[in-house]
Amino acid sequence: MVGKYDERTLTLAKYISETGSTVRDTAKHFGLSKSTVHKDITTRLPEISEEIYETVRVILDRNKAERHLRGGLATKQKYEQIKLLGKVV
Repeated sequence: MVGKYDERTLTLAKYISETGSTVRDTAKHFGLSKSTVHKDITTRLPEISEEIYETVRVILDRNKAERHLRGGLATKQKYEQIKLLGKVV
């Protein structure tokens, strides 16, 4: 029997694998906390399906390796806006 948490976990895993989404973006998309998404993917998913977990884990590892780049781009855009408008947006 598949419970509601298992269904949610599989839905999150499917979304991440199809979109390559980050935990933060996935949480925002589904209206959940980052902690909930992370726990579902890292704790519940391996118990449900090791194969799906391995697929999603590759994506999450890639996102983790790239996050410093995304953070740098966000900071760059912030300071470009400050320079352009003279204030923080």
